[in-house]
Parts: sequence; C-alpha cells; structure tokens
Amino acid sequence: MIRVENLIFQHPHTTAPVVNEVSFQVAEGTLAVLLGPNGSGKTTLFKCIAGLWRPGSGRVMFDGRDIMGMNFRERAAMLAVVPQDHAPPFPYSVFEAVLMGRAPHVGLYAAPSEIDEEAAHNALLAVGVSHLADRCYTRISGGERQLVLIARALAQDAPLLLLDEPTSHLDFRNQHLVLETVRRVAVEKNLTVLMTLHDPNLTAFFAHQVIMLKEGRITADGAPAEVLTEANLGQLYNIGIGIHDSGERRLIYPRMT
Repeated sequence: MIRVENLIFQHPHTTAPVVNEVSFQVAEGTLAVLLGPNGSGKTTLFKCIAGLWRPGSGRVMFDGRDIMGMNFRERAAMLAVVPQDHAPPFPYSVFEAVLMGRAPHVGLYAAPSEIDEEAAHNALLAVGVSHLADRCYTRISGGERQLVLIARALAQDAPLLLLDEPTSHLDFRNQHLVLETVRRVAVEKNLTVLMTLHDPNLTAFFAHQVIMLKEGRITADGAPAEVLTEANLGQLYNIGIGIHDSGERRLIYPRMT
C-alpha cells in the first residue's frame, strides 16, 4: 500500500503551492488513476511520489517506509516508473530494453544472471510481447513500445508501479490494450498501481480507484461509479458534463452549448 500524507510542494519564487495538503492511499492489487486538467499538479505530485522532487512537507509512505528516506537502490526496489515515451540512445533489442529493468538487482560491476534473464522473459510473457524479444526497440510501434516499457517495469520486480500518461501517444486500440494489460497485471501480481490519465472514459473503464486533482488539491477520491459524476467532473473541468449509463458501460461526454 502507498500512503500520501499531507503533501505540500511549492516551486521557488512562486506565491502558492503546486500541490497543497494532498492525502490519499492506494491498496495492493489496485489500479488508481490520478485525474485532473492540465496544470492541476499531477506531474508535480507524481515526481514527489517517485522521490524525484522533495516536498516542502508531508510524507510518501510505502510499506511503512518514507520514500524520501530511501537511497536510490532501495527506491528502485520499491517502485518502477513508466514514462510517457522513451527514446533510447542505442538500438537495443526489446529483450535488452526489458533486461535493463533488472539493474537494481545486479551488482555494480556484475553482468545480469540467468535469474535476471528469466525475469525479463517472464515480464515479456506477462504483457504478451515475448514475440518481440529480438526486435529492435526503436523499430516497433508506439503501442508495442509502451507494453515493452511496462514489461521493463515488471522485470524490476517492484511492488509499486507509477505510469505517467501511458496512453498519450496511442491510438484507440492500443490505449485499451495497454490499460487492459496494466489492470490485469495489477490484479494477478497484487501490485499497487498509480497512473495519470486525461480521459475520464478510459478512467471509468479501467480504474479501481479515481483520485481527482484540481489546483493542487484532492476534490474527490473513491470508486469510479462514486467519483465520476456529472457534478464532480463538471467542477473538475469547468464545463457541463453528461453521462449516459447503459447498465454495463457509462459514457461521459461534454455538454456543448
């Protein structure tokens, strides 16, 4: 479980915090989505949770430990980050790119062991891209590359997975493929998964938990059916919102005037 406690972050020479007294928690086996408009503080909050930026006050706790109190190797054993996109400097194979996720488990001057290679193979299998193992990482599609990044994170064998807008450059099919894979893996491996998204419909389809963030503050937190309401979404995006509920699926749309 990850627990964020009263987190505050303010950039130097700014008049107000970008993240202001944010508190929430996400349990194991849960895919939680951080949803909010541009400029709401999602990226800043994400960087604080990942330990890249130090908050002015508050804590990020994982399994009872403060992430900011860990060194880089300890942090890498706890959390894995999947960026929006990744452009490697060399044309690694897909397998080599995933094997890099084992870096926290390999000694400074050591080579990856058979255990590390097996972990990389298993990660490729888990996300369904083992057939790409020998392909050049720079010559696969955007959707395939995102799945490979997720495989690399799984190979890291960290219990906390952070994904920053994993569908931002993907087409309709690959958006659903990537999120379906993340949700399945979260449940199967009992991972704690936190991701940022912009699309409330994708959030409704795949999230177990939704955390709404506006102007650096949490405005709602809970199950999608409870949080993704016309009132909450209208307040979040400052537009009229309609929701069509067919019983099986809910379609969220803007009310244009």
